[in-house]
Amino acid sequence: MTSALLDRALVEEATKKSGLIWVRGAGAPAARALWHVWHEGAACLVGDGSEEQPLPGLADGSEAEVTVRSKDKGGRLVSWTAKVVQLAPGSEAWEAAVAELKGKRLNAPDGEAMTERWARECRVLRLEPTGGTLPLPDGSLAEAPMPTSATTRREIPAGLVRLLMKKRKRG
Repeated sequence: MTSALLDRALVEEATKKSGLIWVRGAGAPAARALWHVWHEGAACLVGDGSEEQPLPGLADGSEAEVTVRSKDKGGRLVSWTAKVVQLAPGSEAWEAAVAELKGKRLNAPDGEAMTERWARECRVLRLEPTGGTLPLPDGSLAEAPMPTSATTRREIPAGLVRLLMKKRKRG
């Protein structure tokens, strides 16, 4: 009993303090970093709209695995399983979750009207802890970045090293 209470406290405190959680839904190939708020005993998320984060594999009633990172160092603190609950737009639970989420949403393109857009286009989910913590994996879970034309990886120009060393000697 004491262990269960400590696990619950660890999950809550770590998730409250972390700006991102890594969530892997049922059937999703990998975990995704998602912004969230902790509200009334669960992590609340908004997504799947054109302007919001994707929520792949997170369906109402399914399970998800949540990994919480340290806000200071970025390393894994705790992993836990969650039941996914989709909140109905306009319901009391939806309104309460959205009130918390809108305070954390950065750079919303439509400002105060975002809650109306969320009701029309998005899903608001609660990830409710279902039990204790999961063992942390031994190895790295890092994956190669997805290919994109935006990344450029080229050799450093030969003259750059000499130029930087000159500036250090002068200073």
